[in-house]
Amino acid sequence: MRYDVVIIGSGVAGLYAAIALPKNLKVLIINKSNPWECNTYYAQGGVTTAYNDEDIASHVQDTLDAGAGMCNATAVQLMSESSQGVIRDLIDRGFEFDKDEEGNLLYTKEAAHSRSRILHAGGDATGRHLHFFLLNQNPHPMLSDATVVDLLIENNQCCGVEVFSEGKRKIILSDNVIIASGGVGSLYEYHTNASTISGDIHGICIEKGIELESMEMMQFHPTVFVANNWARKQLLSEALRGEGAHVVDENGYRFLFEYDPRGELAPRDIVSRAIFDYKQRSAKQVYLSCEDFESEYFKERFPNIYKSLNDLGYHLPKERVPISPAFHYAVGGIKTESNGAVPQVKGLYAVGEAASTGVHGANRLASNSLLEGLVFSRRAAESILECAAHGCSEYFTVGDEPLNVEGDKEKKDQLRRIMWENVSIKRTSRGLNTAFEAITQMLSGNVGRLLRLRLLTALSIVVSAQKRPESIGVHYMTQEEKE
Repeated sequence: MRYDVVIIGSGVAGLYAAIALPKNLKVLIINKSNPWECNTYYAQGGVTTAYNDEDIASHVQDTLDAGAGMCNATAVQLMSESSQGVIRDLIDRGFEFDKDEEGNLLYTKEAAHSRSRILHAGGDATGRHLHFFLLNQNPHPMLSDATVVDLLIENNQCCGVEVFSEGKRKIILSDNVIIASGGVGSLYEYHTNASTISGDIHGICIEKGIELESMEMMQFHPTVFVANNWARKQLLSEALRGEGAHVVDENGYRFLFEYDPRGELAPRDIVSRAIFDYKQRSAKQVYLSCEDFESEYFKERFPNIYKSLNDLGYHLPKERVPISPAFHYAVGGIKTESNGAVPQVKGLYAVGEAASTGVHGANRLASNSLLEGLVFSRRAAESILECAAHGCSEYFTVGDEPLNVEGDKEKKDQLRRIMWENVSIKRTSRGLNTAFEAITQMLSGNVGRLLRLRLLTALSIVVSAQKRPESIGVHYMTQEEKE
């Protein structure tokens, strides 16, 4: 099996890259589960775009401000300048964003944006609508229920992947590989990610000496319903707060203003820490109140949140919902150039949440994620079309390391608890050391390859956090524990 391009992942980044590649190329998209089990499918808020050319400077500044001085300003500028183009491309292809009665696009505002510039579809189901649309646009074949267990690299050239599919390990050769596998959600006990998102590919990159960047920058969403029995917790979109929902304690007190004058509209790292701290300090439950919404408008604007919470016994918008922060987004990832290329490995690209383009810095601005996936995946596809194929040998054999061994499931659960308790919203030197020792001990024991890859990724997050003793953005070291 030889292809021109193999794409790992079928979220917005993988699919938009796919539709930018012509039918005459031999392209294969690989899904770990089914095509819709990805973070794009669960994305609620929308797609950021510069409202017009005059808004580019403001969008760039908002992104830089949220990123706490750590963004790559050139990449941010490129993303914002490209935003209107990718939105026009989607609309020209037939995608329908929500509009008012006169047919004008509806823009909403989320935390840390200086104006309304976020487009949405299906109310609170932007990701689901966009994902379904891109799936229907995609002309290339997919291989589902297939896990990539290795990258084939020879003489600094990526030559394909090794996958586990239909009970067998197989070699798939390709002149180019695009990593669009998402972030690291399953490393944490409480998260909003699809079940397939576990950082495996990041672990493979560590094995291959491929640089990861800003791995300490893990973003936690402030408003998540965690009182369910599923691994993936119910996200309550930031657009709710952008349009008037309030964070309150059990007495109805809006305590966020004690932490930041912007209250609910402060950047999500500030809101997450405030909720986490207030719950610890006061021992009070924290709720999201949507009581100021008119019922019919709420059901139309946020139909999926309305239905899912109603099914769980919460009657929105009149009833408050208990919330907690949970892991949401990997800000850091595989270091890339502005066209998605992975430095020093020809034919290898990374896009979307798996990548670190530098646009998010120390904290991602709300709804910039879908935009980033669109902009840089298209640039990766264009780069592939401009570059000549590189020759690779065909002499690769599958690995013999067991993918799973007895006890891996229990150790995965242990890893999730370790990461949540020690490497999450508020970090301490002692907690990071505890995590480092526990993960290192697991790595030295008998574990299967898939768990080992997760452990390598988790360890990279811990080590990156240890190397940054000062607090910045989503990386918060408590003062009393600094050494």
